[in-house]
Amino acid sequence: MKALTILGSTGSIGVSTLDVVGRHPDQYRIHALVAGQNIDLLSEQVQRFRPKVVVTATDEGRASLIKRLGDSNLPRHQWPEFGCGSQARVEVATDPEVDFVMSAIVGVAGLEATYEAIRCGKRIGLANKEVLVASGRLVIAAARQSGTELIPVDSEHNGAHQCLRAGKRTEVARLILTASGGPFRETSVDRLAAVTPAEALNHPTWKMGRRITIDSATLMNKGFEVIEACWLFDFSADEVDVVIHPQSSVHAMVEYTDGSVIAQISATDMRMPIQYALTYPEREAAPVPRLDWNQARSWTFSPPDLEKFPALRLAYQAQRDGGSATCTLNAADEVAVDAFLKQQISFPAISAVVEETLARVPSRQPQSIGEVLEIDERSRGVARQVVREKADALQPERSQLSVRA
Repeated sequence: MKALTILGSTGSIGVSTLDVVGRHPDQYRIHALVAGQNIDLLSEQVQRFRPKVVVTATDEGRASLIKRLGDSNLPRHQWPEFGCGSQARVEVATDPEVDFVMSAIVGVAGLEATYEAIRCGKRIGLANKEVLVASGRLVIAAARQSGTELIPVDSEHNGAHQCLRAGKRTEVARLILTASGGPFRETSVDRLAAVTPAEALNHPTWKMGRRITIDSATLMNKGFEVIEACWLFDFSADEVDVVIHPQSSVHAMVEYTDGSVIAQISATDMRMPIQYALTYPEREAAPVPRLDWNQARSWTFSPPDLEKFPALRLAYQAQRDGGSATCTLNAADEVAVDAFLKQQISFPAISAVVEETLARVPSRQPQSIGEVLEIDERSRGVARQVVREKADALQPERSQLSVRA
């Protein structure tokens, strides 16, 4: 029986992972659950899956969880051990009992724990893009040294992983990642300035967390996926293409040197790639809907509009620039998305904040995860300053609108 640590158990990937685990109680057990703010859901997960350890982000979260468990019917002798903070995350990710770590904490909060788990040789289900976006060179070097298996859980990278099994790396011409195009695929550039957070959070295909949903709307998420693919599969940025595919049925394609194209096609259900990561190289029946090939359907593919969605262009450029540019890209984007959700800046300003931050923060080659975190924090500080400048610039415009109203 495999023992799992789930970093980010209350997020969408964590919830789907537990759904898969719950269907195979004879194969998997939960060693540790790591979560942030959703203590109510975490309490429910503890009562159902009986982990050995639970880690919260803060002492307050731990106290709140203990109170909820005290009000539950779970006997005290079945309570888990409790921890909180970054060191506790590292401990449950590297525990000798653990066979598999699902890395699903959004942002750099999960970076250190994932990196240390890689160094220990754990199999990693990688759902956290920032691990490779912020520190791809260090992470891949650690994986090669320890011999760990990094199995991507993102639908696109998971699809690419499956397609690449059809041939040797030397036989591959290029990798093609698909994007739905988000909710503003057909929205005019002029209209984007008036987009609200509620509109941007309405993704046409996937149900995801707030940040990744906004990143999907700007196509920054696809940019992160390009960077991640470069590190995971040893591609240059020029060997990874993005196409808009609104139907989201084809997740990735690999074009081989003889002109053959292998595509991975499946329903839009994250439980399939999660189970693939758990069972690889074997396959087992998954609780996902099957495509009905007797039903008429049409699939369309088109190039992305980099003028409308400059975030994708910025991601490509950051990967080509190398060094810490992609770390700064990620940090600035997280700050900008948060500012947009708080209605401090406009939707197009998200990419503008990222571009300006990249211009102000010089790139260097980090030699440790500690340096990566320092660069991340510095980049966030610069991005916050850029947000303030853009927010201040909007104030006169907003005042004029109020007067006219």
